[in-house]
This record gives sequence, C-alpha cells and structure tokens, in this order.
Amino acid sequence: MNLEGRLLGNRYEILEKIGNGGMATVYKAKCHVLNRLVAVKVLRDEFTTDPEFIKRFEIEAQSAASITHSNIVSVYDVGVDNNLYYIVMELVQGKTLKEIIVEENGPLPWKWSVNIAIQVASALETAHRNNIIHRDIKPHNIIITEDGIAKVTDFGIAKAVSNSTITAFGSTIGSVHYFSPEHARGGYTDAKSDLYSLGVVMYEMLTGRVPFDADTPVSVALKHMQEEPIEPIKINASMPKAVNDIIMKALKKDTNLRYSSSTEMLKDLKEALKDPNGNFVETREEYRDFATQKISTLNYESEKEKKKNNKFIAFIKKHKFLSSIVGLALLFTISLGGTILYFDLTNPKEVLLPNLVGMQKEAAQQMADSENVILEISGEEYNSEYQPGYIISQDPPFIENYNIKEKSTIKIVVSKGVETATVPKVKGMEKTEAIEEIENAKLKCEVQQETSKTIQEGYVIRQDKEEGEVINAGDTVTIYVSSGTGIKQVAVSSVIGSSIDSATSTLTEQGLKVEVVYDEDTTKDDGTVLKQSIDVGKTVDEGTKITLTVNKLAQMVTGTVNVNVKSLLGGKIEYEESNDENEIETEKKVKKVSVKIMIDNDTVYKESVDPTTTNISQTITGKGTVNIKVYIDDVLKKSGTLNLNNETVYTAE
Repeated sequence: MNLEGRLLGNRYEILEKIGNGGMATVYKAKCHVLNRLVAVKVLRDEFTTDPEFIKRFEIEAQSAASITHSNIVSVYDVGVDNNLYYIVMELVQGKTLKEIIVEENGPLPWKWSVNIAIQVASALETAHRNNIIHRDIKPHNIIITEDGIAKVTDFGIAKAVSNSTITAFGSTIGSVHYFSPEHARGGYTDAKSDLYSLGVVMYEMLTGRVPFDADTPVSVALKHMQEEPIEPIKINASMPKAVNDIIMKALKKDTNLRYSSSTEMLKDLKEALKDPNGNFVETREEYRDFATQKISTLNYESEKEKKKNNKFIAFIKKHKFLSSIVGLALLFTISLGGTILYFDLTNPKEVLLPNLVGMQKEAAQQMADSENVILEISGEEYNSEYQPGYIISQDPPFIENYNIKEKSTIKIVVSKGVETATVPKVKGMEKTEAIEEIENAKLKCEVQQETSKTIQEGYVIRQDKEEGEVINAGDTVTIYVSSGTGIKQVAVSSVIGSSIDSATSTLTEQGLKVEVVYDEDTTKDDGTVLKQSIDVGKTVDEGTKITLTVNKLAQMVTGTVNVNVKSLLGGKIEYEESNDENEIETEKKVKKVSVKIMIDNDTVYKESVDPTTTNISQTITGKGTVNIKVYIDDVLKKSGTLNLNNETVYTAE
C-alpha cells in the first residue's frame, strides 16, 4: 500500500517511505500541528486482525510514550486511521547498528563498542525503572546518529507483539539470534532478558558475529538454551579482559547468575573504560545455594507392598519367639522417625529474598520481621541518590524469585545523605597544587587553559566556584590555568646595513610591524638601514612595532628665488641729483640699487637695478635645505630657507 501524500489523523502528512521492518513500514512525515518532521510506523495488516493484540499494542505504546531519555527514540503519538494503526516517533538521522556492523565486516573498536553499550544500558535502566521491558534488543533496533549517539527504538511494542501474535502467525517476532534462553523457550521474560540480549549485541560488535548461529531459528533457540558461547576474547584477542567478562556474565543462562539490573551492568561498563583489564566483574556462583529445589518426601505404598507387609505380620504371629526381636526393631523405627520429624520441624522454611534497596530503614526492618529474616546494618555511606536513612545496597543483592531460609541475615548499607564539601581557594596556585587541593576537599577538578598577559603560565587565573562555597562532595570545580600570553615570541633579527626592502621582508616574516624614518649619512649608500629601534636578539611579542632609520641622500634640485626689489625697499625710491636748475622734476632719474642674492654663503646674483621696474628671478641649484639671503646696497633685507625636497620657489618681498 502506497501511503505517500496521505494525511493520517488529520495531522501527519506522509512524505516518503524510509524503511521496512518485521512488524511495520516506516515513513518520513510532517506534523502539521507542531510543524516538525517525524517518523511514522504503520503496522502491517497481519498485526491488526486480533482485537487482543490491538488492546495490548495501545497500552504498551502509550507506556513507551511516557519514557523520556536521550538514548531512547521518543514516542510522540499513537493512533488509528481507517484501520491503519500507527506510531509517531522521533525522526533520527543515522544508521542502525546492524548496518554499521555489516559495513565494517569485522570487530568494531572496543572503546566505541563499550560506549554504545553504555548508552543502551542507560536507556534500559530508565525503561526498567518504569517497569517497561523491551524484549527485542538487537542491533536492528539501535540507531547510531551522525553525532555518534545511540538511540534505542521500539520500546514496549515487542511485549504486545509477543504476547498476542506469536501463536497466531506461527513465527517468532524479532530475531532469535538475540533472544535470551527463557525467551527462546517461551518462558517468563524480564529486565534480565534485555541484559542478555545486550550481551549478544556486544558480542557481535566485538567479534563481528553472533554467539549462536544455525540453519534454522529452532536450532539457534536450542543453542541459546543448551550451549555455552565461545568466549569473545578467543575470537578477538585485542579485546580487554574486563569487557570479555562483562559479556560472559550477561550471557549466563541462569538468570540468577546474570547482572541483577541494568544499573549494575552500567557500572561495570563504565569501569571497563577506566580499567580495561581489571578483575572487578563479580560472579554470582556463591548465591546458587539460595535457590532450592523442592523434593517431595512422601512415599506411598503400593497394593503389592501392603500384601507383603500383611504376610510379614502373619509370619510374626506364627513365630512368636521372634516378637521380641520385632519389638526392638519397631522401637528403633519409631525412634528414627521421631528424629526425622524433629529435623523437619526445626529445619527453617524458605522465604523470598526481599528487595530492600531504596526503602527506609524502619520500613525495611518491618519487612524483614514479617519475612522472619535478620537485618544487619553493615555500614553507612554518603549517597547522592538516596536520602538519609534509606538503604543503598544489600548483601545478598536482590535477585528476583530467589529463596533464602528464615533467620538468614541480610546485610544492608544505609545512606547518610549527600556529603557536602567546602570549595578551597586555589586562585594563584600552581596547577598541580590546585588539583591536589580540590581533590583533598573531596571534589573533582576540571582544568581549562586560558591565555593571560598577567598570570604566569601554569598558574590558576580563576575558579568557577567561589572560595568557601558549600557544594555536594564529588561535584566538579573548574579551574582556568594560564597558558601564557598566547602570543608567539620573536627573537629580533639584525637588519642594519640591509636595504630597506630586504629589511622589511625579513622583519615582516618574523611577525613584526615595520615603521620607517629617514636620516642622511653621506658615508652610506642611499636606502640602507642605519639603525633599528629594538636590539638584535631581544625577544618580543609577535606584532611588536620596530622602527628602522633609513639613509636618504639629498638629490641636486633646481629652484627659483624671486626678489621684489621695490617691496623690499618699502616703496622708498631715491633719485639722482641734477645740476640743471631748469630740469623738470618728473624727468629726474631713479637712483639704482645694488641687489645681491646669496645661497649658503655663495653669491649667485649681484646686479645694480632700477628699483621701480625690476623683479629678479634667479635660478638656483642645491640639495636638501638651502639658506637664502637677499641684500640691497649691502644691507640684508631678507633671509630664509628653502627645502628643495619639498619646494622649489622662494620669494623675497
């Protein structure tokens, strides 16, 4: 059936098919209410013909929807539309673990595999606390996202399927390769069954194959029930011992010998990352004595035996001389029977091992009294999970359906509540000293590197929790340790005597900034570096400015000196005297003046000129700045300088 384009529940628009499974077809869809993409699993028709299945399916799916965990694919909604039963789930981008195993075609890295197992165990821990058993843990139901996060899907659905449809369809739902022995034989399954399946998944990740395989599902199931798996470390010798031990404990056929909970398995998985070859994985061989087998002690006589007894009595009556012997034998028999009866009466009864973890001490005592067992407090410990007075652990640990004898002793550890610690002052300390100080205060330390221009490298700049603050023991205090300035240090090279271009290139490559000033040294070539502002070999920060003094020889330049004679005289004009009394005044002759121009004490111009009509323009040649003096009739009228590098005209007026 093609559902693309269809709107389920007047809300979920089917966009495309993205997968097929044994019980459902998976579609990518858009939720028009929350405007987000989701995955919609539509159950196959054969699963929807049984009313009992439909009822169980809705109950289990709703139960799964109540779980919230980062490693569980969230169930958003469950519905039916025209006899189409569907589940709306979180859309996860990634590959199934099975696809990754097939692609690798061999063992996966052990650390990566343990991390995946930790995430799956964490998901199971949350589900089991909510009384939800998966019953179909396998690589096909574990999605690895693009960020490496494991997401377990189909929680709670397997129970509805297995309870209602295995008989109806004549086939096993899920993959028998991952079933626990009790699941394979159709017996009672619980949280430990999920842990067995997780052990199989780990086995496959770390060896590239499942522990049991055969031509038919029935043969595989029989192997789960009857055969012991080859230890995975014998297949993959690079696997750490602790990881091998965890897998073998999870694969125990006797549920009493497996991990008692996902929390216990999770603890060992985390420990394996820290101590891969440690011997911390505990076995439960010592607890086998707790489980007892009840053997009937009643013996019933057959009719044939009764006849034999009657003949024996007749024989005794006929031979009375034997009566005394028979009497003694009977007395012995009565005595023996009394002894047996005494032991039967005094032998303690068996009671179920109670689960006391998480109970208040007083309530646990009442339960122990009611079960006629002895409660012994073996110690008290700080604990962040349980409040003061509540039980943290018990010995023997709780195992479901385990029997112990009356008057047996159960040792318990009681919580003292959360231990507190006072944050020490470590600001200004050397890093190693600061870490030790924090750990001595029963706190964890996290180190972050940070650059600083004022704090020496390796010393604490600051801490994220204030000195004297009271927090929970085991909390983390982050310290920020100086990694130095963070600026690269440069040993300055010598560039004196180099050309400006070469010097600039050398210093720029070192990460220095170059500034140029000029000076003149006629003994050095033009453009040569005369001085540098930072001494050779000195270590400075990258990006420091260095000033270079560069030789700049003055060039011969032609300029002009303009002289306004009349202006320099202030307008005062003198005339020559005449002996002719009849000469008209307007015809008097203007008295000439002597004009002299000197450049750097050298006379470049000297003439007698008419002050009323003469403006002198004298060409000069020089270098750099020249000194100019203008004399009229040997009287200095104007002096100044002309920088021929910048200007070429000097005006005297």
